[in-house]
Amino acid sequence: MESWRIVWRDGFVPVLTTNGLRALRDALRGDDHRLTQGSTTTPPPLMCVQDWPVEGACALGICAWLGDGLSTVGEVEEHFARCCFEADDRLGEPAACRWFLNWFDDAPRAEMRRELLAEVELALAVRVPVASEAEQQQPNAIAVA
Repeated sequence: MESWRIVWRDGFVPVLTTNGLRALRDALRGDDHRLTQGSTTTPPPLMCVQDWPVEGACALGICAWLGDGLSTVGEVEEHFARCCFEADDRLGEPAACRWFLNWFDDAPRAEMRRELLAEVELALAVRVPVASEAEQQQPNAIAVA
């Protein structure tokens, strides 16, 4: 198995929320222009723009921004750094997160979307059974006996 997949599955997935994974899934499916490669956030995470609203983000940033409701560059950058720290810790290797991050940034967009979408859907399938996902999408549905 490729190094990036190991880091994704064993390092990042356990620290991302289900809502975050859903947001990433939706961004990958729709080729959302706000899902950016080569940067953590847009605008870039500089001290002078920490309070600015996020306009685009990487895979981890999308999870925090669109999934978990973090809205500023500083908040999303802090989430990104925490995820990387926790992934490295889980994998027992300093900078292990780089295997996923480098792949994500450097892979052709179509390949990245296809491969990562499969991984996100796998992670969601483990967390949320299909019936439960459908029920959450229709919260006002009336059960008929």
